[in-house]
Amino acid sequence: MTEAVQKPARPPEELSFEEALAELEALTAQMASGTVTLEESVKGYERGAKLLLRCRSELARAREAIERIRAENPGAADGDTPF
Repeated sequence: MTEAVQKPARPPEELSFEEALAELEALTAQMASGTVTLEESVKGYERGAKLLLRCRSELARAREAIERIRAENPGAADGDTPF
């Protein structure tokens, strides 16, 4: 996590699902490498918790959208769709 110049991290709620997931994966890899200080680990853990909430929120939103689409299109999930 230590870099020569660190740009301020965008708030998790401003990130797309893909951006939040990529950052979460990078944080996990850095922390697992054992090359970060305890303080950096704690900050990374805090950031990771917020990113995880963002990812879960986006997944829940997508799940709700799919359920709504299925409810509005009964039979579409029965294999008679073109995709």
